[in-house]
Amino acid sequence: MAYPQLTDKAGALATALAIRTRKISVAEAVDAAITRAGRLDAEIDAIAVPDFARACETARAMDQAPRRLDQPLFGVPMTIKESFDVAGLPTTWGHPQFKDRIAPKDALLVRRLKAAGAIIIGKTNVPVDLTDWQSFNPVYGRTRNPHDPARSPGGSSGGSAAVVASGMVPCDYGTDIGGSVRVPAHFCGVWGHKTTWGLVPKHGHDHPAASRRDGFVAAHDGVLSIAGPLARNPEDLAVLVEVDAEVPLRRRPLALKDCRLLAITELPGAPLDESVRAPTEAALDTLARAGVRIDRASELLPDQARHYRSYLKMMNIAMSGGAPAPDGTRATAADWFALLDAQATCMAQWEALFAEYDFVLAPPAPVLAVPHAESAVFRGTLDIDGQAEPGSYGLVWSGMATFPGLPSTVLPIGSGTYLGSELPCGMQVIGPRWRDLDCIAAAAATGKILHG
Repeated sequence: MAYPQLTDKAGALATALAIRTRKISVAEAVDAAITRAGRLDAEIDAIAVPDFARACETARAMDQAPRRLDQPLFGVPMTIKESFDVAGLPTTWGHPQFKDRIAPKDALLVRRLKAAGAIIIGKTNVPVDLTDWQSFNPVYGRTRNPHDPARSPGGSSGGSAAVVASGMVPCDYGTDIGGSVRVPAHFCGVWGHKTTWGLVPKHGHDHPAASRRDGFVAAHDGVLSIAGPLARNPEDLAVLVEVDAEVPLRRRPLALKDCRLLAITELPGAPLDESVRAPTEAALDTLARAGVRIDRASELLPDQARHYRSYLKMMNIAMSGGAPAPDGTRATAADWFALLDAQATCMAQWEALFAEYDFVLAPPAPVLAVPHAESAVFRGTLDIDGQAEPGSYGLVWSGMATFPGLPSTVLPIGSGTYLGSELPCGMQVIGPRWRDLDCIAAAAATGKILHG
């Protein structure tokens, strides 16, 4: 099954290998990425904050240094989501009043990426407050999908997915609380991984209104939000997770044909557009013909309608910092503890499911890349098979993995036609907590069956 690819440029590990074997220099790798960005980003507008001069300076210095084997990303040019602090660069979260707010130091994740040898050439665009499946704000403008400039690349890590899909850089790091890594990967036809909650640190990923110069402030959306990578292949995803993980991750190699999978394509309050349903069903049929065991329903699946309601409440409280809702109500401590209890119940139910199944397959979103709009997707409607459905329906599919804190890898599976445009389609592979590398490996095996 083919899927649309926009570039054949080398990935992160391939670039690092070429540098280590002196087929190219670090400066050449960085110069090539900057040249591609200069050519492609005029239309896409994904790099909100370029840092080209410093990147070139760093590259020249690294070319004079030994090729270290303990730096798997040695010399690899990459970008990172605008919401992460990078020393000397602004962090705005899309707010004009913070355009002069310069980060005094790197976020912990950035420090770990640099320690692994990566070179940050810039920061990628986001929606205001990271709250949309578009990447548009009054500071840096609108990012366009490289497959169709009239469509969104997704959000809130839309700039991240766009630079990877277009070939500007081999990888980027985003965040995800409502599908913000997975949906852009799905919209742009690249690989993305939502990490197990708590696996990758978010120190230095703080709303500029809450940040303090004299110390760390916990990320305001830290209850559900994670940091996760985007790349053009699963091998790069795995190394990006490993270099930033708080704890060592173990692999439990298991051939996909020895796994028992559960595929979910029907959820209450979550209709799928045919543009997503058709490539998803085609992928499931291909896997079944290859001998992969796939169940299409299970009584072990937690009550998604009930847990979705709790997820929305928790996410809204977390992202508002406890501010009153539009109707003036404010969550009480009792409300919050009830949500924590609901989340613990959900986690236990998923644990029981994973005693019977190895992985769960599901769409990342009910539609393909949406047309640009002036209002946020979640405040408007989604066109699903010609019907105007609430935009919030899109969060049902992302919430499946977010609320219980599960890892989820999105892989490209094919394409569909949505509102007159042929666009990429992805699938998420959801796994047990802390089995991130196995989740990525299962997605890689799935992709090999689908695409050869």
